[in-house]
Amino acid sequence: MVRFNRFTLSNGLKVLVHEDKTTPMAVVNVLYDVGARDENPEQTGFAHLFEHLMFGGSENIPAYDEPLQRVGGENNAFTSNDITNYYITLPAVNIETAFWLESDRMLNLAFSEKSLEVQRNVVSEEFKQRYLNQPYGDVWLKLRPLVYKKHPYQWATIGKELSHIENAKIEDVKAFFKKHYNPQNAILVVGGDVDTAQVKALAEKWFEPIPPGEKYHRNLPQEPEQTEARSETVTAKVPLNSLYIAFHAPGRTEAASYPTELLVDILSRGNSSRLYRTLLKEKQLFSDINAYLSGSLDTAVLVVEGKPLENISIEQAEAAVWEELEKFKSELVPEEELTKVKNKTESTMVFTEMSLLEKAMNLAYFELMGDAENLNHETGKYLAVTAKDIREQAQKMFRKENSSTLIYLAEEVAENVSA
Repeated sequence: MVRFNRFTLSNGLKVLVHEDKTTPMAVVNVLYDVGARDENPEQTGFAHLFEHLMFGGSENIPAYDEPLQRVGGENNAFTSNDITNYYITLPAVNIETAFWLESDRMLNLAFSEKSLEVQRNVVSEEFKQRYLNQPYGDVWLKLRPLVYKKHPYQWATIGKELSHIENAKIEDVKAFFKKHYNPQNAILVVGGDVDTAQVKALAEKWFEPIPPGEKYHRNLPQEPEQTEARSETVTAKVPLNSLYIAFHAPGRTEAASYPTELLVDILSRGNSSRLYRTLLKEKQLFSDINAYLSGSLDTAVLVVEGKPLENISIEQAEAAVWEELEKFKSELVPEEELTKVKNKTESTMVFTEMSLLEKAMNLAYFELMGDAENLNHETGKYLAVTAKDIREQAQKMFRKENSSTLIYLAEEVAENVSA
């Protein structure tokens, strides 16, 4: 049970406070309701570029990290297709430093050609190293546009293509900031050795003077139901052939996401999971195989990813995966197997509640999804899932016409095939 208090400032900033007197530390977490899905299709990668720019200093504080390090604090951030999240952990006695830093960059982020140039280069290098020059690095650059034809999930957080970052202009960056990084579009969560009255006073002092900005109303093109199987084959300099089968799945806010998550765990969580036990150990078809769910707020994607052994053809590997998926559609998951993954999920949830930072981030995320209080009912929703719920979900998802298959062929293997 994560207890919290909540209030809203006059400029629209939502503030949640989690008092935890068992630690001398504090966390200040700011979630901005902006991700890669909110970008212009011709200017992608901006939300992620901003994650870097926000550490580039402000008009008042040229080096963001220095004041924080002096008071024993640490900070970081992450961007997804749905959100951008910034967090600071520091001794609770120094918490005002975190309020000063976070409010300052919300109000006075420094936009200079120099800082933009520096961060543009950093992100461009990251794009090249992680996505273009690494084996399988461009998987999501290829898989997303195969799965999504209308929704802006069709590009990764790094962006659709390198040129979008390289050509980012200062006026475009300023406009993106003005649109998304304001109090009405943010949720502030403060946790640790604090009390609500103190947090309220600090929030009013540091954040309330910031103009509210215009409320951003999201109106994204929705993904139509997929009606035909899609596939793409790529030949690349990769060590082994690789197979990716993707399915449209329920978004994170849908009730059906709970049976879907448990289904993925049965498929792929640990060495006793079905894919590992059957396809890797017993049938010895793959050197590596797993399944995962994107967990996106809108239509999510469930991916089964595997690397077949060198003597196994892609066709054999693909048929074996489908055989495993079909079982979910025809047979009910045995009670013992379902209980096992529920227990694992429950222990994960309990473990997450032990981390102050995880609690703060989860409160912000659940508040974004509608109500932070729902965090306290999460475990119950997983425990209530039945074997029938899982079968029903499998029948909806695991259809050929709902699948997008990406095949990576290693160049040498491809040459042998053509020979």
